[in-house]
Amino acid sequence: MIIGKKKIGHRFKPLIVCELGINHGGSLSVAKKMVDLAHVNGADAIKNQTHILEAEMIDVAKKVIPSNANKSIYKVIKENFMSFDNEIKLKKYVESKKMIYLSTPFSKEAAIKLNELGIKAFKIGSGECNNLPLIEIISKFKKPIILSTGLNDLKSIKESVKIIEKNKIKYALLHCVSEYPANYKNLKLDYIYTLKKNFPKAIVGYSDHSIGITPCISALAKGACIIEKHFTDSKQRKGPDIICSMDSKELFFLKKSSEIVYFSNGSNKKITKIEKKTADFAFASVVSIKNINKGEKLSKKNIWIKRPGLGDFSAKDFKRLLGKQTKKFIMKNNFIKKNDIYKK
Repeated sequence: MIIGKKKIGHRFKPLIVCELGINHGGSLSVAKKMVDLAHVNGADAIKNQTHILEAEMIDVAKKVIPSNANKSIYKVIKENFMSFDNEIKLKKYVESKKMIYLSTPFSKEAAIKLNELGIKAFKIGSGECNNLPLIEIISKFKKPIILSTGLNDLKSIKESVKIIEKNKIKYALLHCVSEYPANYKNLKLDYIYTLKKNFPKAIVGYSDHSIGITPCISALAKGACIIEKHFTDSKQRKGPDIICSMDSKELFFLKKSSEIVYFSNGSNKKITKIEKKTADFAFASVVSIKNINKGEKLSKKNIWIKRPGLGDFSAKDFKRLLGKQTKKFIMKNNFIKKNDIYKK
């Protein structure tokens, strides 16, 4: 999958996405400060949330209080959402830093606006993973989709993927647990393998809501090609997502760790040039353990295996040398050489 100029997949370095979400409190200046910190500490992409309150909620939402807040979801979003005019400015700012700008639409109207804005890919949140009408609309835009799968089982995910694949869209699935913060015991990171098995056409990644970045590194080791996590310039800020957000130091460590894991992965194992030098002293060769006369047969009494591994015969050749007759005298503690013995 390619977003902008960034290639995403197991053959490429992982995509690190910093989600600003509503951590900026709706302030463009705060958002830009976060972008600056994310940029210098290695982020590949910045993700925002595009809210149009009247298009995504009805009045009943004013009574629904999230587990990570003490006020209704309607009030949380109303107090923290960014105007679309400022989002246009934020997108330009992010792209001026050569990073990818992503945003999650929470309504049909928001998706249409983002498409008109020229967004290069769509991020669909876990809450919209089963919103098939919205996924159908976004798929028609013919742009890559990153879909979080929290709150949804395989059956639900398959229904969404069916629409995406029908429209021939390149896509990624992010394993996610929608707790804020997510309990480590509930993360079930091996589900990454389940997604890989059930959706072979998908790029698989991980969207994290736990505290810290250790689970993100574990997800990378399990093959996640995308890591998404909330980001803040300061953990002293107020907001429902701050507790599960990473700061600049954690982002820096995550980026470095992602590169280490990337270079560490791979399944085709061959002896490296440096290992060859190690093998020279670590491996052993067949040697004489006493003086061996010309015409004498090799046996366990006169040959054995000793370091280094520079001889003509390695330890695995030992048994086949037993019973071979010598052509010449061999002094004790010398390699057994090919021209020391008869072939038969």
